[in-house]
Amino acid sequence: MRRASIRRTCAALAAATSLALAVTACGGTTKNDVNKDSGAAASSAGKADPNAATKKGLTVGFLPKQVNNPYFTSADNGGKKALEELGEKYKEVGPSSATDTSGQVSYVNTLTQQQVNGMAVSAQDPGALCTALKQAMSNGIKVVTYDSDTKPECRNAFVSQASAEDLGRTEVQLLAEQIGYKGEIAILSAAQTATNQNTWIDYMKEELKDPKYKDVKLVKVAYGNDDAQASFQQTQGLLQQYPNLKGIISPTTVGIKAAAQYLSGSKYKGKVKLSGLGTPNDMRKYVKNGTVEAFELWDPAKLGELAARTTVALASGQITGKEGETFKAGDMGTYTIGKDGVINLGKPTVFDAKNIDQFNF
Repeated sequence: MRRASIRRTCAALAAATSLALAVTACGGTTKNDVNKDSGAAASSAGKADPNAATKKGLTVGFLPKQVNNPYFTSADNGGKKALEELGEKYKEVGPSSATDTSGQVSYVNTLTQQQVNGMAVSAQDPGALCTALKQAMSNGIKVVTYDSDTKPECRNAFVSQASAEDLGRTEVQLLAEQIGYKGEIAILSAAQTATNQNTWIDYMKEELKDPKYKDVKLVKVAYGNDDAQASFQQTQGLLQQYPNLKGIISPTTVGIKAAAQYLSGSKYKGKVKLSGLGTPNDMRKYVKNGTVEAFELWDPAKLGELAARTTVALASGQITGKEGETFKAGDMGTYTIGKDGVINLGKPTVFDAKNIDQFNF
């Protein structure tokens, strides 16, 4: 799920989400008939030709959950670089707030009206963008979600940071080891409607059912809405409400940085453990001053790159989003599309004092 880099990644991802939402909200005359109940694979007309040439001059819009968010800035810049290498055109649009769902819808509509060839969206809400995104697809626009998904039938493919199960379970594993598998813990999430956050939290709860966590108790899931001040205050509130709290998991780059900021200046520094998803640049000082032992994340720039390359592959007819299809994503290698059109970037990376200086994002 975030560090200084994770925060940047969230900003970039937020921007991508906004773009996808804008395309979805657009209405207009349909070019291709989209079956709203047929799933991601059926939303693409025609048959995949893995040997088809990559089209040049395509315009791909990135719509993150929130623009000017360091996490999404990093992700979207990764997409921009890939598109430029492929000879395509890049644009980014999106809301300034990570909870402005109606704004995301408007941006989806804008992209649709501009007749882009494809859009990469990080969705603030799994269902709110669907009408607009389906309209975009009916106009021949390829829709890829990244970081945070919509319902499968509302896009052609979803580029996931990593396996949702891997992310949810490993965050629990990281924190449990730090607290000695004993004590009360809490989760500091983003928005209550965030698809990715909720999926990871579901897997965290599943992981906690393992007998080895019998002495670990999840007391609360709090929401900071990917806002630094709100997340800071939520951290303070958790510690006041649960004086015996032993650890916090924050699967959001904005949240984990804000929580680390609060802990580092409080009596809880080093006593209440903090883990989750963050960027090395955001979390470096908190690792070095002893506030945080270890956290994890993926490379947001690579996430954005894969989203861009997937969108171009779709627009070029090399894939349709159907399970089992494969495509070459440049130097990143070959990827296989899984169930419901999901493409996993790879395993998350754990950052700690031993390796954090090897990364710069």
